[in-house]
Amino acid sequence: MRTLLIDADVVAYNAAFSCEKAFEFEPGYWTWQVGWDEVIEAFDAEVSRMMETLQADQFKLCLTDSDGNFRLGIHPDYKGGRKSVRKPIILKHLKQYLVDERQAFFKPGLEGDDCMGILATHPKLIPGEKIIVSIDKDMRTIPGKFIRWGTEEGCVIEEIDAEAAFYFHMKQTLMGDVTDGYKGCPGVGPKAADAILSKALEDYPDAEPEQYRRVIWADVVAAYEKKGLTEDDAIIQARMAKILDASHYNFKTQEPILWLPPSS
Repeated sequence: MRTLLIDADVVAYNAAFSCEKAFEFEPGYWTWQVGWDEVIEAFDAEVSRMMETLQADQFKLCLTDSDGNFRLGIHPDYKGGRKSVRKPIILKHLKQYLVDERQAFFKPGLEGDDCMGILATHPKLIPGEKIIVSIDKDMRTIPGKFIRWGTEEGCVIEEIDAEAAFYFHMKQTLMGDVTDGYKGCPGVGPKAADAILSKALEDYPDAEPEQYRRVIWADVVAAYEKKGLTEDDAIIQARMAKILDASHYNFKTQEPILWLPPSS
């Protein structure tokens, strides 16, 4: 059984945006209009294309809570740059429809990325093979199968193990993400991040996974300290970069479990 865990935020946005049309309802006065049936048809067509291309048996839609985001409690600037971007007029209604009528996986305060990460790593919620389908490269912080749909890499199913997922999480912690509004370590781009992280592999080629993680984290903290920052600053950035997995979500309280550094 192959199940696609679909980033429904992106599919919904694209469907809603592509169907909008400018309309002059009287001379000199313009607005946007969109047909509901046309939007649903566009949404379903994209999901069908995913299912056919990836030869899947079923899918689960994953959505972001538009009214709250737990990362704002970590840092108020998270995704602050997106506030001025106009969203399709029907988008919120479409997402509510997907929750109510299509049983989309949705949790208060979480992003669709977190929902995909939780479902992908939970041992029982969805049995069988699971593939995360998203354009977001941040999903490489989740161990499992991932396809970066909508890019040139969109036909390649990546298999990400736990250590590769940790590496990418630490890389994001160092680089930051301008789009998501967290800055990372000042002056550290992709090449510099790889250089910092590869040092642990060179210095401890035979290290066990836990030791390797501790060494990598120490190198990340050292990079922050060179810029006059602290380990607490690094932890804040790591928590914003961390996509939740099943071990970082409390199902009873419906609250995230914040990421902690590897224990020394």
